[in-house]
Order: sequence, then structure tokens, then C-alpha cells
Amino acid sequence: VMMAELVDWLNSDLDIHPVFVSGIAQFQLVHIHPFLDGNGRTSRLLSTLCLYKAGYDFKRLFTISEYYDRDRPTFYRSIQSVRDVGMDLTGWLDYFITGLEIQMLEVRVRSEQVIRRDALVNQHGLNERQAKALGHLLQHGRLTIQDFEALCPSVNRRTLQRDLKGMLDQNLIAEVGTGATDPPRHYRLAEL
Repeated sequence: VMMAELVDWLNSDLDIHPVFVSGIAQFQLVHIHPFLDGNGRTSRLLSTLCLYKAGYDFKRLFTISEYYDRDRPTFYRSIQSVRDVGMDLTGWLDYFITGLEIQMLEVRVRSEQVIRRDALVNQHGLNERQAKALGHLLQHGRLTIQDFEALCPSVNRRTLQRDLKGMLDQNLIAEVGTGATDPPRHYRLAEL
């Protein structure tokens, strides 16, 4: 009966913002708990479907599960808080919408990093290994030779050092930690 009511509600002409509908649908399916297993996955899928039907197409760039997985206890507390306050969804919806916002901002940052990396790769004529190093620098802010070796495990250290030298010669990166008392040697993006 509760599932039928949820489906009827979702199929009705709702005058509610689709992000709220998505969050409400996800909570309700978890609350109803119609299956022995897979209720969480199904609720997240239903939530995504609600957004997709309303024109939110994330092109598989992220899933809300990534946000939930970072702090499972907070996720479960947000679900439980609805039951603790007489089925008031405010706390859950705040958590849900914050998660969507954070995930979208992260996609934006990653997209900007990829665009910047591609522009610099083209501008400086970098090879594939150097492009990987640049991507790591944009994401993490620093790169060690060990990081570079992990990015290109089948390439010998000497080749990677030549790649870094080429980037240094173009003033694309700067070397940090070259003195005897400095922190371990690493590279950062040069001020471009």
C-alpha cells in the first residue's frame, strides 16, 4: 500500500521542486523498506531517476553515493533524524541537497582542471606522461618523483626525470626542496 502511494505521488502533477521530489522519494523508499536487500541502492536509483526525468542529466559524472560514502554515520543519522522528529524531512533534505551541491561543485572543479590541463598540454606540446604529471599537479598541488612513477609505472625513472626537466625548462613547473635542509624535493605548478 505504501509503495503504491509513493508511486501515485511520484506520477502525480507535483508542484514541488524536482530536487525536493528526488530527496523525498529517496527517503520514502528507504523508510518503506519494501525489499529484503538493496533498498539503499534502489532508493538512490529512484532519486537519480527523479532528477533525470526533471531534466537533470549528470552524464554519469557523479553519484550521490560518493557523498554518502564519505561519512556513512552522518548519512544514517540524517535518515534517522526524520523518524526522531515526527517524520519532518527538513534535516534529511538539507543533508541531501548539500550532498548534491558538493558533488556538483567537485565536478565543476575537476572539469576546470581537465580544461586547464588540456590547454597547457596543447600550449606546451607535452607528451602523455607530462600530461599525467600536470593533471596530478592540478589536482594535488604537488608532485614527487615517486608520485610520477606511480602514474607511469612501466616507465623508468630517468625518462620521467627528463620529462620533468622539459617542464622545468618551459617554466611550467617549479622545483621545491633542492637545498640540503629543505623538505623532500617535489614540484609545483609555476606561476603562469
